[in-house]
Amino acid sequence: MTAISGLAGASSTKGKGWKAINWQAVRREVRRLQTRIAKAVREGRYGRVKALQWLLTRSFSGKALAVKRVVSNRGKKTPGVDRVIWDTPKQKMEAVQNLRRRGYKALPLRRVYIPKKNKRKMRPLGIPTMHDRAMQALYALALQPVGETLADPNSYGFRLYRSCADAIEQCFISLAKRHSPRWILEGDIKSCFDEICHKWLLEHIPMDCLMLHKWLKAGYFEGGKLYPTKAGTPQGGIISPLLACLTLDGLEAAVKAVTPYRTKVNVIRYADDFVITGNSKELLEHTIQPAVEEFLRERGLTLSPEKTRITRIEDGFNFLGQNPRKYKGKLLIKPARDNVKAFLVKVKETIRKFMAKKTGDMIRALNPKIRGWANYHRHIVAKETFKEVDSQIYRYLWNWAKRRHPDKGKRWLTRKYWFSGPKAWVFSTEEKTPEGKHQVELILAARTNIRRHAKVRSASNPFDPKDDDYFERRKADKQRRNTGRVTAKAT
Repeated sequence: MTAISGLAGASSTKGKGWKAINWQAVRREVRRLQTRIAKAVREGRYGRVKALQWLLTRSFSGKALAVKRVVSNRGKKTPGVDRVIWDTPKQKMEAVQNLRRRGYKALPLRRVYIPKKNKRKMRPLGIPTMHDRAMQALYALALQPVGETLADPNSYGFRLYRSCADAIEQCFISLAKRHSPRWILEGDIKSCFDEICHKWLLEHIPMDCLMLHKWLKAGYFEGGKLYPTKAGTPQGGIISPLLACLTLDGLEAAVKAVTPYRTKVNVIRYADDFVITGNSKELLEHTIQPAVEEFLRERGLTLSPEKTRITRIEDGFNFLGQNPRKYKGKLLIKPARDNVKAFLVKVKETIRKFMAKKTGDMIRALNPKIRGWANYHRHIVAKETFKEVDSQIYRYLWNWAKRRHPDKGKRWLTRKYWFSGPKAWVFSTEEKTPEGKHQVELILAARTNIRRHAKVRSASNPFDPKDDDYFERRKADKQRRNTGRVTAKAT
């Protein structure tokens, strides 16, 4: 009775339009249902899980929140094969009302290609229509509490309140001590999203199988032709990361099941990248790796031979753009060389684009890149790397300035770009605005403070009420570190 009355209250805004929706009440209602789903999963009452998922996917609050997610993310201006986007309040409200299971048919994906990190290969991306994305977001709301409750303790990819920093900190915890394991299996799953077995997904994912089947078999358009999808989940679908996480959950238990006593085996996974520690190369090669391969084979997946290797901690290994390695017995985690090189290539390409454009616009284009990269690495031993990166950026900018002003000397260039502002040797320019003159400065990576990351508790669940205070404290601590103040919690 409580659930029905709550839904009735949320749906009272149906006729008042998109801007009249009380989003605080909508989120509270969805959160309440998700908490009940997680509780039912912990108790093993999967019939109740199914009933609560049915309730959530048919509620006005769930539908409204799903549409809001689709029209608020970075892909809100990217249409599917129907070339439709929702950019007016009327269209958004109509979209909420049209999210129905009865009569629903998923349209084919629009296939595009984006470059991979090495830029030598292209990654296929399937773009669903706005309506299909909203349906996936709706059912993801009902599936997420199940995924969080059943997830491996040391899985950190595509999960709420978990990040790459948590995975790297777990690496530090597992490898930093004197008697920590010395051998690491670096694992990478080959074409994970593209090769997951459809049959396995339909038999094991605890959600509406009819809806899942429609998304998996929707096919894709490329070059004006329709192609069927025989395996995998589309990279571009909102629910795809959640499906991939649920597919790989259980890897840690499968490894522990074959692990001999006191062999220092730890599994740390971020999406489809993982590392497994052990006290000997033979253990990892002859016991652990075959167990991982068998676990993946059941799901239609295989390890990538090019990226899967066994290394010593003294030689170091790359994981999530960072390099954990022991130097004379001391573990130091630094930015990986490949990561630094790729970042500097992006900076150089950005500077080249602004050869004949305003200096202030170039600085505004560079600052988010530098800030984002430095913030990603600020939890590890990165200060020296930050200084080297700043020096290289200085050289790029110096060459840019010389090409921009070929007839000017070094002193003139230095005064114009590095001594024109209040801070010496900071690349800047003066701009005129209606409010007056102001200085635009390039930020330095070396001025980013190094702060140790506090790892999230492995067993914590954002949908378990007993962990609410814990996550609120983490959120407040993060706000305090970033801004120096804490925002009051809404009631």
